[in-house]
Parts: sequence; C-alpha cells; structure tokens
Amino acid sequence: MFKRTHIASAMVLAFTCQFAYAQQEAINTTEESADDIEVIQVTGIRGSLNKALDEKRASVQIVDAIIAEDIGKFPDNNVVEALQRVTGVQTTGRGAGEVSQVSIRGLTDVHTTVNGRDIFTGAGRDVSLQDIPASLLSGVTVYKTRSADQVERGIAGSIDIKTNRPFNFDGEKVVLAARGIYSDQPDKVDPNISALLSNRWEIDGAGEFGALVNVSYSETHYRDDSITAGAAFPFFTDKPALGYSPYSRFPNSSWEPKEQGLPTEAGSTLNVDGVPTEYLLARDAIFGASYTGLRKRPAASVSLQWAPVDTLELTAEGFYTGYENESQNAMWFSNTFENGNGNIETPIVYDGTNVVKEKQAIAAGGFQSGDFSYGKTDSYLYALGADWQASDYLTINAEVVYQESDYETDFFAMRFDRVSPGLDVDFNDNDGMPGIAFWDDPNTAVNEADMAAVENWNAGTIYDNGGGNSGDSLAFTFDAEYLFGGTYIDKVKFGGRYENRTAEEFTRTQDSGIANTSVAQLIDLLAANGASGDGSGMVFQVDDYFDGRADTFNSFISADGGYLLDNADSVRSIYGLEAEDKYKTFDIEEKSYALYATTNFFLTENISGEVGVRYVSYEQDMQFTAETGTNTNVFDSSSANADVSKVLPSLMLNWNITDELVGRVAYTQTLRMPNFADLNALQYWFDPLTDGVEYGTGNGGNPDLKPTESKNYDLSLEWYFADSSSIYGAYFKREIEGLVVAGRKQVIREGDDGVTRPYVLSAPVNASNGELSGFEFGAVYFPDSLPDMLNGLGVQASFTLLDSSQDSPEFDSLGEISGYIDSKMAGVSDESYSIVGIYERDSFDMRLSYVWRSEFYTGNEAPTFANPLQFWSRPEQSLDFQFSYDVTDDFVVTFDATNILDDVYQTYYGEGNDNLFNFSNAIYSRTFAIGARYTF
Repeated sequence: MFKRTHIASAMVLAFTCQFAYAQQEAINTTEESADDIEVIQVTGIRGSLNKALDEKRASVQIVDAIIAEDIGKFPDNNVVEALQRVTGVQTTGRGAGEVSQVSIRGLTDVHTTVNGRDIFTGAGRDVSLQDIPASLLSGVTVYKTRSADQVERGIAGSIDIKTNRPFNFDGEKVVLAARGIYSDQPDKVDPNISALLSNRWEIDGAGEFGALVNVSYSETHYRDDSITAGAAFPFFTDKPALGYSPYSRFPNSSWEPKEQGLPTEAGSTLNVDGVPTEYLLARDAIFGASYTGLRKRPAASVSLQWAPVDTLELTAEGFYTGYENESQNAMWFSNTFENGNGNIETPIVYDGTNVVKEKQAIAAGGFQSGDFSYGKTDSYLYALGADWQASDYLTINAEVVYQESDYETDFFAMRFDRVSPGLDVDFNDNDGMPGIAFWDDPNTAVNEADMAAVENWNAGTIYDNGGGNSGDSLAFTFDAEYLFGGTYIDKVKFGGRYENRTAEEFTRTQDSGIANTSVAQLIDLLAANGASGDGSGMVFQVDDYFDGRADTFNSFISADGGYLLDNADSVRSIYGLEAEDKYKTFDIEEKSYALYATTNFFLTENISGEVGVRYVSYEQDMQFTAETGTNTNVFDSSSANADVSKVLPSLMLNWNITDELVGRVAYTQTLRMPNFADLNALQYWFDPLTDGVEYGTGNGGNPDLKPTESKNYDLSLEWYFADSSSIYGAYFKREIEGLVVAGRKQVIREGDDGVTRPYVLSAPVNASNGELSGFEFGAVYFPDSLPDMLNGLGVQASFTLLDSSQDSPEFDSLGEISGYIDSKMAGVSDESYSIVGIYERDSFDMRLSYVWRSEFYTGNEAPTFANPLQFWSRPEQSLDFQFSYDVTDDFVVTFDATNILDDVYQTYYGEGNDNLFNFSNAIYSRTFAIGARYTF
C-alpha cells in the first residue's frame, strides 16, 4: 500500500497540527511508542458521523460529508436521497418512486465527480445522480467552496462520490445485502440487492495487491397520480363585447400574458375593439394523469490496486451505471371554456375578485392520451492512475480516464378524442385540489359521464417518436505536490487537465391523425392488420384514480402505449405511416484545457490557508441538423465554432481560534458551461395541440451562449465541543452573471397544417443576473452522562436560510428585452431544515428523519398564455424511519419506511396565490422495506 516516507509524514504532521482532534490530545506520544497505543474504533451511526466531522474539520475548504455506515443505514436507495440530510442541501423532484434532484444552498448547478473524476450521462454535462446506488459508496463529500485544483464547473458546488477500494480494508471483506421494498401506490414489492467482495495480499518481491468488486441491482415499480387546474385566461361576463357570446374567451389581441398576471379586482376591464370591457379570470382546462412504470438499475464498481513499493501505488478502476425504464402516462384532459353560447349558470367567483372558482361548460372538447416511453442508459468509466512519492518532498499523481455513455429512447402515444355534453368544475374544491363531474346526456344509450367507457371515445392522433444521445470523453490529469515545510509556505501544488469530449444527439418524429373512426372501430382495424390478440389490448384502464382523494371520477381509459409500440407496424399501416430512421440533430466536439497552481501557507501558528489560480479554455466545433419537412427526409444543417478562456482565482483562510473552534473565510470563482443541446442553432416548430389556442410554438438553441459565471464568498465558524458533537454555522453569497433564460419572440409562419398563424419562438439567452445569499447552521450532538436507558440518544440537525433575487427579462414581439422583473431564483426555498433523531444501542439502532422546505419558485409557464406566468411549489416535507437489529456481529436485519406522511405535493401560479391560482396536485408512493446484511 502507498505510504509517505517517515520524513514526509513527520513534516505533514508538524505543519498541520492545527487540525489535531480532541480525541488525539489524549494520546501522549512522547511517553508511548506507536506499538503501545491502544486504538479504540468507534463504529455504527455515531462512528460514521464522527468520521464525517473529522473530514469536515480537517478540510481546507468548507465541506460536509457522509461516510459509508451513515449511507448504508439510512432508508436510501441512491445518492440524492442520502444527501437530503446534509446541511445546505435541498432535494426535490420526488416522483417515479424516488427523489431525483439536488441543490446546494439553493442552486441546482451541481458538479459531480466519482473519486475526483468528472462524470456525465449521455450527451449532458451532468450525471444522473439517482442512477448511482447508495450501496456502491464509501462516502460522499459536498464541497461548498472550490479549490483551484478541482474541476471548475458547477456554480452551486461540487459533490465527490467515493467508491470502495481494496486497500480501504484490512484484508478480506465480503458484504451481502438484500431488501424487499413495498410501494403502496403500485402495490408491488421490488428487490434491491448488492454484494461487495474485496481482498488484498502480499507477494514476495512484487509488493501488495488488492482487488474489489461491488455490484448492485434494483427494480422499482411506481405510480404517481396527479390532477391539475389549467392556466387562467380572461373571459367575458354575461355582458360580452359586441359580436361575442356570454362567458366566451377574450380575443388574444386584447391582452398579453404578464409575469404577475392580469388584475384580479372585481370589475377589472380590458379593451376590446377600443371599448373597456369587464372580464372574469377562469381556467381554460382541467387535466390529470396516472404515471406508472418499472425502472431497473444495475451498477458495478471494480477496483484493482498494486503497491510494488511503499512509495508507488497503481490503481485501475471501472465504474458502470445502467438504467432501463418503461412507463405509461395515462392522461385525461378537458377544456373548460364555454362553447354553448353562454347557456350556463352564473360562475361563482372568489369574494372580492374576478377569479372564477366554479363554473359550467357546454360542449367541452377533451382527450385522453396514452403515452408510452422506453428509455435505456449504459454509462462506463475506466481509469488508470499512479500515485508516486518521488522523494521525501515531492508527490506526483497522473491518471488517464475514458468514459462513454449512451442513452436511447422510444415513444409511442395515441389520443382518444370527444366532445362531452357538458361539465361542472370547481377549480379549487379542496385546499388547492380541483373537482370535476361530466354530464350524461339522457337521450343517448351510453353514459357520457363514464370516462372508462370505450363507446365515448374516437381514435385521434398518434405520435411515433424516438431518439437518443451519446457522449464520450478522454481525459488526462497530472498533479504534483511539493512540501516546503517553511515558516510560511507549507506546500505547493500544481498540475493540469486535458479533455476531449464529444456529444451527439439523434431523433425521429412523426405523427398522423385518423378521421371518423371510433376507438371500437380502431380495435377491429388493429386485429385485421395483424396486431396481437383481438386489438382490445390497446385500451389501458386506470382504477382508483388519485386514491379517491379528489372529487372526480374513479376510473378512466387511455391508449396502451406499450401495446401500440409492440404493434407499431400495424398501427402505422392504419395511419398511413412507415417506420422512420433516426437522424443526427447535433454533433459537438469540445476540447478543454486547464492549468492550476495552489499554495498552502501559514500566516501565524493558528492561521493557515490556500491561495490558488486556475486557467481554463474550451474550444467547440458544432454541427447541427434538422428535418425540415414532415416525413420528407429533407434536412437543414448549420455549423458553428466557439471558444472561451477564463482565469479563476481562489483564496481560503482557516483560523484555529481555540483547540475546539475553527473559523474559515473563502473567495472563489466558478462557472457553468452551456448545455450542449442549448447550443443547437436550428429551430423546430409545433402547431397548436388543443382547441381554442391561436398560437403555435417553436424552440431552438443558441450557439453564441456564454458560460454562466459566479463569484462566491463564504464565512464559517465550527465548534467541535465534544467527541462526535459539533455546532457550525456559515454565511455565504453568490453573485451570478449570465444566467441562461428562455428568450422569446413572435414569428408569423405557415404551419404543417397549412394555417398561417403567429408562433412564439423560445431560445436560450444569457439575459439574466442573480444573487443568492444565506445562512446555514448544523449540529451533531450525543449528550454524555445520560441514564443508562437513554445512553445512545443523539440528534443531527440542520437549518438553511436563503435570500435570492434574479432580474428576469421580458421580451417584446421582436424578441428585444422590453424590461426586467425582479423575482426569486428558481428552485430556491427561503428556509429548509432537517432533524434526525438517533437512538443507538449495542444490538440495535434506529433513526427518525424529518426534512422540510418552504415554498419555492420553480419557473414560468409557456409564454403564450397564463395569468400569472410563474410556477410556485407549496412547502414540502418528508418523514422517514430506519431500524436495524444485529442478530449477530455479522448478520443485521433492517426495516425502513419512507414518505410516511403521504402528502399531496402541490404547485400554484404566482407568489402567494396558492389558493386563488392553484395548479397541480400529485401523490407519490410510501415505501416499506425489510432487509438483511451479512458481512464476513
């Protein structure tokens, strides 16, 4: 195993004595030899938290950490779920059976490395963190400040995922683990299994060898149900303008969507043909979905280590994550605007406003959509590196890393259409949750109120899409560290990194409608055209919709997208289509270079720090292609080149105020490179999909995008007042320039349907700046001198207070910025906290974990409609429980429960409008798991 020489180790100890821990002070090394010292190893929950505190205290930077025992004993399946209890980290995106999004101090641009190596998924710049299982980890370090020797990307911070290596263990190590996880919404039990096999041995004359294999496999059935009230539009009252019917929609020419929305005071007016006309604000639609699926995730880590001599260590590693997902999104949608010449009851408004709470609609158009998606990802990383103690003073590290990641997807969807006789809708029937009831026409033989009746539906448009993306990278890193051991200069570190990165994306897309065909007739056509069975397999039925929590129907049907994809040739023949080949939409090659130097110094005996500078340069060659005609295989192409260079300084100061109190100050600069897909110079156009919408949409990229840059200021104070106990707080500020937001302008063009209309084109631009500041506090406390029954009680807690602002641009019809609106930054909760109660005994331990975050802004609605435009999420919370019992020293059984509170996750339009302009409601699964771990 690689070791520093005795002289070098002594120098490191002498010049890092300010990081000596309280427990080390009890050892009198002047009176006892190393062989005589009794080593006491603390294990379990308290031991893992103690190691995390040690890492935090010893770091030059401001960090937080989780150690393996800590991860393995939380009821977590992946890295994101494990991180939600780290101070300053917020998680969201609970759905599809897991938590999938992570932010550091409110910002989502988080850079991720595995064992210090940059890692990505597909053609993206980031890795899908939820693809990495907790069972593969030895630890996770969250870097809230950045040293110049680290990859510069990620304005929020950096997460380094550490995997196990054979030299981490004393000898042979085998760990087998299995859990059965029950999810209540899909009513399924899924496996989660892992195995670790490691050993190390010495061979005379050849040094020491180690080999480790760590594998994991999990399956997750999931079901997420949602019900949503649509966007708010202005409608006429019972006294409409000349030429319009009562309660019909205002013409688009009379109003314009605004960030904060139209006035909501009773009696508010808009000009129609120059005449001030009173309006009501009502939703144009109500819709919902039941999203079900099965996800499989295999993963593996292989590590080989060889130390031929004490001063040289070679490491060869492979890291694999896989992902396979099949999902059916059964969606229902109904317009709620009036098509019956105003022959409805008077709408009910909220008191003192013009906002409609309840109304009727006659002849409301609607559809059901069955969307099936298949996705598969395989990502591989291979690394070969060497750590060489060249002398007592010089250490050299070099590594070559190759990785490749491929993602492929297929999508097949079909709509069922109809016009219902009418409906009653309450847009906010129960604390943000809408309710709806369709009418039955007593003059017909079928029940039009039955959303699950095949007879009510006609066959509509099909959407036959697919695609994928891929990326690969070859990187070489070189680092050298020289120990000076002087009065003021401790060590100097310098090095560089070169990477050649490619990214490609492929797609295929086609759609087609069918006229005057009922769903029942389509079933017969499928059977006649060779589809499996009698064709009835194309119908997918949802039962127990929304778990009975909303005042709506219990069952509805949609197309079974999986059946359609399996019988795609039969479906295409009925709709007059043929199978399409994928074509490449972009091909990007990026070369990046980085050089850095850092110096660790001492100002006094107790004040030390690091100063560094990093120079980075990116060069990009880009080629873009788009299909310009529907099913014509006519292509347009464009190419572009870009380059950017930056100098990024960093400074960190650490002050050991006392033996227990540490203060830190840091100034750093970081950046975020544009996503490859956002650089696409071509434009894509889409005709309106729903009745009554006068605008089409378009999107494209921007090859002139520049990096988003951030200047970062940090100040922290950490008090390590007892073994395994500490309190710490920090103030931080991020000044961010060049945030990428969606620019937009209006383009008049002819659509694929032959209709000339306005289209709103959206494309990313560097048109916004932001500022984020806040405080974070954390504590780990295991009280001493408790009564025996209470011995082992502890608490881990954190609190984050944030303040964010962003100047969001408004655009006129020409795409020019017409003004700015101050808003919160997307995804940032002003407050969040977590509390973990711990009780640990010799034979068992348990933890109860509660996480909460306040409401937060999540982004904007489509720019063609909605009043207001902003989306906000209500406060979110989660309660999890874990219990483990040591049957023997080697065999442990566990019980886990997640999402115990089983909340409804809700969003709304506009800050403070959680009831007036409620939007979506979603429910996710609770899980209960029983597992076992065997170690030998």
